[in-house]
Amino acid sequence: MKNQRLHETDDTVSFAYEEADITPEKPVQTISFGREDEESRGVLGRLLGQVSLWKYGKETCCLIAIDHIGFSKDHCNNLRRAIGKTLGVEKEKVMLCFSHTHSAPNDTIENKYAMFVDRQIKEAVNSALKKLSPIHGAWGNAYGDIGLNRRLDNNALDRRIGIFKAVDPKSGELRLLLLRLTAHANVLKADNYLISPDYFGAVRDTLRQRFGCPVMVTQGASGNVAPKYFTSTLTPPDAGDQRFIRSEQSMGLMAHEVLKQVLTIIDNIEPLPFKRLGMCTSRLDLSADMLPYERAMEIAKEAEQFAGIDGTLWLAEVLRLHRSGIKTQKETIEIHYFSLGNGCLCGVANEIMCEFALRAQALTGNEFFYFGGYTNGCTGYFPTEEEYDKGGYEVYWSMLIYYIYFNRVFPFNRNACTLLIKGAVENAPR
Repeated sequence: MKNQRLHETDDTVSFAYEEADITPEKPVQTISFGREDEESRGVLGRLLGQVSLWKYGKETCCLIAIDHIGFSKDHCNNLRRAIGKTLGVEKEKVMLCFSHTHSAPNDTIENKYAMFVDRQIKEAVNSALKKLSPIHGAWGNAYGDIGLNRRLDNNALDRRIGIFKAVDPKSGELRLLLLRLTAHANVLKADNYLISPDYFGAVRDTLRQRFGCPVMVTQGASGNVAPKYFTSTLTPPDAGDQRFIRSEQSMGLMAHEVLKQVLTIIDNIEPLPFKRLGMCTSRLDLSADMLPYERAMEIAKEAEQFAGIDGTLWLAEVLRLHRSGIKTQKETIEIHYFSLGNGCLCGVANEIMCEFALRAQALTGNEFFYFGGYTNGCTGYFPTEEEYDKGGYEVYWSMLIYYIYFNRVFPFNRNACTLLIKGAVENAPR
């Protein structure tokens, strides 16, 4: 796909929204903290699957926001195909955006839960199909301080709170606020065993109460951005200095900051008829070269010393790959675009760092071009060249826990950051 032209007609864009409760009703295995005991112990907040349908002439697009750390790519593709079949479109017209909450079930282990989620979301799609009606809309950016770069020596942040405001063309009544935020959804840390959408849920509830319409929240390039506020009795490595604020009201504080900033701009966003709607995909092949086994042992030792991570199984897999003569592991990255008016949500399945979004926005020259992660899956951290050189959790150590989900044991090669940003910008719809 190269600079795909978007569908344009004189018709009005139609829209529908539906949501599904995807909260587990019994204890389940969770994912994301690498704990020995990952069984949930109750529910702090309900998990949602939020479905939005967008139709313009012959073009139909489906954007879905899901409270989860991120399904496997296989799970995502199967669900996208099933939804596409219902809508009569290819799976590339279906985008799954994950909140990356660290307090949701492990869909790989909990097969019944995975099937339940798929069923709930497909039912919501069917329901939304019956509700399509015209909208007007427009983008705006507020700027807020909900996250901090995990590195003390790195001040890079994407402070944009992207807002798409959709209204009824006749009454002007709000139909939807679609937000794009950039901060990890782990206000709750490793001592939390309750199911929760994390601060995404608080943002949705707070803004819905204030504006009286559905609020969808999508995640940005948050790989190296931790929430400013957190709730925990621990002092976790991603909130270990004086910049971070410990509070029992942390999720409410995050939501209040978002609301405060949205209020500064929301009345200045003037929804209008728009003729630009489309979803499309480009693909990029990237490589992760195998490091020497001696270096792998050093990484495992560092992970144990500084993060308490046991790399025994990871080391065994690295050794197996070496003995099998495998020198490189390759992966095809899907870069997915959802263009809406003069804005674009662009996503990949990786945990890309905020610099990806900042550089992509600068190269496109479009303040409403939002490059984000956790799209159609979650396949591990994707560092910048600068972070690659520093090593640590985002580059190496996390792989010791999650390699079994990513089909890679090492990060992508150092130049992959530049290649991905270039690919995302060059193939962006015009």
